[in-house]
Amino acid sequence: MDQYIGRLLDGRYEILEIIGTGGMAVVYKARCHRLNRLVAIKILKDEFARDEEFRRRFRAEGEAVAMLSHPNIVQVYDVSTSDSANFIVMELIDGISLKEYMEKKGVLNWKETLHFSLQIAKGLEHAHSRGIIHRDIKPHNIMVLKNGSVKVMDFGIARVMNKSNTLTKEALGSVHYISPEQAKGGYTDNRSDLYSLGVVMYEMMAGRPPYDGESAVSVAIQHINGGAPLPSSYNPNLPTGLEQIIMKAMALEARDRYVSATEMLQDMEEFRKNPAIVFDYHTLLDDATRKIPTAGIPMTTAEKKVRSRTGERPVSQQTGQRRTGTASRPVTAQRDSDIVSRVQQRHRQEQKKKDNERSRVATTAVVICSAVAVFAIIVFLIALFSGALLDQEKDTVEVPYLTGGLYSEALVEAHPDFNIRLLPQQYNENHPKDEIISQEPVGGSKVQRGSDIWITVSMGPEPEVKKLDNFVGADAEEAYKLLDSQGFKPLKKKEASYVYEAGVVTRTDPAADSEVTVGQTIYIYVSTGPEVVEVSMPNVVGLELERARELLTQMGFTNVRYEPTESSRPQNEVVYQSVNKNEAVDVSAEVIVQYSSGVAETVESTQPSETDSDVTVPPFGVSWVVPESDEEYQLDVCMGGTSEVLFSKLIPPGAKTVIFDLTGSGTVYYDLYIDGEFLETKKVVFSS
Repeated sequence: MDQYIGRLLDGRYEILEIIGTGGMAVVYKARCHRLNRLVAIKILKDEFARDEEFRRRFRAEGEAVAMLSHPNIVQVYDVSTSDSANFIVMELIDGISLKEYMEKKGVLNWKETLHFSLQIAKGLEHAHSRGIIHRDIKPHNIMVLKNGSVKVMDFGIARVMNKSNTLTKEALGSVHYISPEQAKGGYTDNRSDLYSLGVVMYEMMAGRPPYDGESAVSVAIQHINGGAPLPSSYNPNLPTGLEQIIMKAMALEARDRYVSATEMLQDMEEFRKNPAIVFDYHTLLDDATRKIPTAGIPMTTAEKKVRSRTGERPVSQQTGQRRTGTASRPVTAQRDSDIVSRVQQRHRQEQKKKDNERSRVATTAVVICSAVAVFAIIVFLIALFSGALLDQEKDTVEVPYLTGGLYSEALVEAHPDFNIRLLPQQYNENHPKDEIISQEPVGGSKVQRGSDIWITVSMGPEPEVKKLDNFVGADAEEAYKLLDSQGFKPLKKKEASYVYEAGVVTRTDPAADSEVTVGQTIYIYVSTGPEVVEVSMPNVVGLELERARELLTQMGFTNVRYEPTESSRPQNEVVYQSVNKNEAVDVSAEVIVQYSSGVAETVESTQPSETDSDVTVPPFGVSWVVPESDEEYQLDVCMGGTSEVLFSKLIPPGAKTVIFDLTGSGTVYYDLYIDGEFLETKKVVFSS
């Protein structure tokens, strides 16, 4: 049996069952006893949990992701790192992974692909706006719900998981979707996620990923080299516009991809409105403008190298299909044969003419070349003296001096001739927050209009490390004000507590005495008092004691007092309950249940007697204990075993006993009923 099944983590999460297993963690279904809800808990495997640096990064990333809130992102509720277990608490999703969905359906249609991709891109857009990069987008990390919506999971955790960049068997599931820069261990940003999204879209439309191999390393090398065949070569029903979106997201160079998820969403929306659209993509590559192809098979890496040397594209072995509109049609073998025959016939005719005219053409070529050379010299001299060559510099601009200024949206808008790009921010004691530390290229240099300027922005001095004070038991408002004055970012969360009264701090996250830095978010958990869970009281009178105990336990009652009482009812049969049937009651409130001990209660007459007889004796007072109630109720006394009511009496609120004047002889049994519900049986022995 699994070591965690049945355990209670952090005093609140009861592990119920395993629902998934990955290379680095196991996912369990669990119940949160504090909030009475089902959750999913991802627990790190022991080999990773033993690494202290890994645990620290795991917690930091988890806390950052817990701040995300979007309908297409799985919500993270809690993160905990300890010696016993290191885990993340997430919302429990009723659905399957996109990988399982694709395995069941095979190739998806383009409408379904677009439906899923739009939601994934919206989730990425939200995370990227908060500075969080996923780094492990793949169908396994995308959940498909029963209503058709999708949620992306494991945001930010991939940064921790990638601490070891070795491409082992465990990485095989992810390596099919990683970007080239990830495969090379280089710098990654939001465009790396967009590449992975493009690969996921490719697989949805083609029924297979763009690259595959026998090992993770071989697949990674293919990502680095590029040159994947168009997905339409596997699925001829793929519209051109959607294929362009996929291939742009999967561009080998990050600068050729979409700048942001927002930009990619805009194209998706354009395609959704007009599925026949064909985009005109332009990207800057090696100081030359090129278009992403809208039809035909793109050049492979080898073809690109040949073209760079010869200026011509070689005949590809993969060009067995041509694009027409939004679909591909295979060229039949018969058609190929007809074309070849016509070409060969035309070639023989032309060759004969060329043989006759070769000498004349050679002479003509010499004359033309000479004329062209003279003309070129004349044009060059005219252009030189007219200043035309100097006009080539008219499209170059001077790089502005940005170092020392403050980075903002206004700065970007003030320099429309450049693409201002951000490098990772850095702590710097000599530069205040948001000040630009450096830029590349440097200010004053000349570059072409539209060039990139890469800048590094300061995060200000590195925060001072402090130890968090103990606020448990303190007034929540006072704790909030104190933390705010110390430079932290306090956030209040409510939770029920049976220990602390409402408005008092029950705990903090991080806990007291933890090392914290100025500007860090501190969660203050504030008591709302005892959690009130009301249920409808069942009727347990007449049930066997153990059956009554089992029923009340299953319903959540935690404060039931079981008392034996003398009764003519069978032993261990419940004869009384302090809360009436169907009454709403808090499961933590005290409930008294009395059961028969099997010993009869004898009430002796105060009348003097010499011997027992069946002679009716004069009336005498009998005092019986009755249930105490806050409301008035009716007590009926019937002859034992019958429904004949002998006496009825209204019992006032708070009364504990009742007195009846009884007349009889010998031993008599009486049944007591409260508002028509049986209470218990009393036995009276009359003395003559």
